[in-house]
Amino acid sequence: MHPIFPQEATLPARILFKKGGVSDLAKEVAEFGTCGIVVHGASLEKNGLKEKIARDLQKADLSAEFFCRPTGEPTLEEISTVIAKGRALKIDWVLGIGGGSVLDLAKAAAGLFNAKEKPAFYQQGGALTERGIPFIAVPTTAGSGSEASPNSVIIDPEKKVKLSIRHKDLLARKVILDPDLLKGLPFAVMCHSGMDAWVQAYESFISKNATWFSENFALKAIQLISRHLVPALNAGRDEDLSGLLLGSFFAGVAFSHSRLGVIHGIAHPLGVLYNVPHGLICSLCFAPSIKLNLEAMGNQRYAIMSQAAGMDLLQKVHELQKTLKITSPFKGKPLLEKEKIITETLGSGSTAANPKFITREDVEYLLKELF
Repeated sequence: MHPIFPQEATLPARILFKKGGVSDLAKEVAEFGTCGIVVHGASLEKNGLKEKIARDLQKADLSAEFFCRPTGEPTLEEISTVIAKGRALKIDWVLGIGGGSVLDLAKAAAGLFNAKEKPAFYQQGGALTERGIPFIAVPTTAGSGSEASPNSVIIDPEKKVKLSIRHKDLLARKVILDPDLLKGLPFAVMCHSGMDAWVQAYESFISKNATWFSENFALKAIQLISRHLVPALNAGRDEDLSGLLLGSFFAGVAFSHSRLGVIHGIAHPLGVLYNVPHGLICSLCFAPSIKLNLEAMGNQRYAIMSQAAGMDLLQKVHELQKTLKITSPFKGKPLLEKEKIITETLGSGSTAANPKFITREDVEYLLKELF
């Protein structure tokens, strides 16, 4: 039997779940000071939201520097760049508005703002003793759960590794969940993000570190994402966008208190080596992971997840992959740096939380399914 509650639970201090909630942004950040940096992606400039936010901040007598990051995963160098800009401006807060990569960068920059060492030190497990500055999270995709977690996933391009910087002080002080921000997302982005969130909920629910607390968030996330992902993609109704966004947030809360599993253990090295979207890799590993973990998770837990998904879990996964036309980009490609992938997967903290003890043969099975 799993414990009822984790040894320590951490949640953002304020969570605003509201259609049009981004309009309250200036009021929400003003509590932390008059000057900040807004970390965002290119879409914020294309859809006109950057100009709106800038006007709202100016009307509230707040000043902000906008930092637009390129596509792809955030890097150690980017963290240092944002921190340097912030220190020069003597900022009070960092706002991240975008997908998981944007939020992870903003979170790391805020959390390490007063740190004595370089970001690489903390990515390698160094202790963070200095408190950072407030981080405000506004997700524009439903998938990463970064707005709910105290860790930031960062790439070290030189070493070709993707590792987390993890500390409770990296957690967002405020989160704004505005389903309107999901409107207009490219199909592939919403699809891959949504599947990532569903995998996070699944892995959290079966994690060996699961508690009653994390299980209930994970189970509700499975229910919401299963129900709303396809309708959100097809019609984009407010009800479905809200359900998907909330499901992603709940998955983030769940895995923040339980860790994940082998899917995320293998997704990180594969994402770095092949530059394939994280959510796509996770969705491709979903069915093989279920088969791999079925005995360890037990029939009861499988049945509970199936009930939440509205049908047999494995059948639901296959149905979604067919409906969303998810196919493997790895088929027909050579398997690069196999030993590196296996070593990193086996050494991952996510893999350590998997209910089945993962062996080299298990990782080779997953790779065979992908390639």
